[in-house]
Amino acid sequence: MADRSHSRMRYENIAGALLFIAGIMAFLGIITAETLYPGYSTSKNMISDLGATEPPGSIIIQPSSSIFSTAMAVCGLLIVAASYCIHRAFRKWTITFSLGLFGAGVLGVGIFNGSYGDIHGIFALLAFFMGGVTAISSFRVERAPFSYFSVALGGIALLDLILYYIMGNASPFTILGLGGLERWIAYPILLWVMGFGGYLMGYSRS
Repeated sequence: MADRSHSRMRYENIAGALLFIAGIMAFLGIITAETLYPGYSTSKNMISDLGATEPPGSIIIQPSSSIFSTAMAVCGLLIVAASYCIHRAFRKWTITFSLGLFGAGVLGVGIFNGSYGDIHGIFALLAFFMGGVTAISSFRVERAPFSYFSVALGGIALLDLILYYIMGNASPFTILGLGGLERWIAYPILLWVMGFGGYLMGYSRS
């Protein structure tokens, strides 16, 4: 029993560290790419424009494109690796599966930038949707009050995403511009990623 407990703590620690690093890398990658992108607007430009704008006539600005794509690809790999550790620690297939798909979506965004059109869009949608779902489902392995914050952050992301797909430009989030609307999906998820990572590192010690 002692060996099993120690093994679980180790996997919780590793998963927490991987997620915390992934969240930081994603935030800093986006911020860095934005500052090196001439005329970039967080309201008018989509996050994925940092990698490449949509076809036809895709625009790729360097070094922003390489920074963003690399950050997303590495972040996705870290999240996928964390999903394995989460499974070894908790044996909860719901969060293991959703976290793995979330990581795969982020990885796909990094590999297939906006110039790939629909392929990029599919991976971006996968990342956004599964990121929100995973944040909500993580309450099963969390304690209050952090479990409440996880559900709230995941709920905000999914609400924004669903309203936009149902209502289009009539969504109340469009007042922020498409870039702002997208950030109200992506940033709550990234905040949860870092928060969950910190929670796991602290939880493993308790």
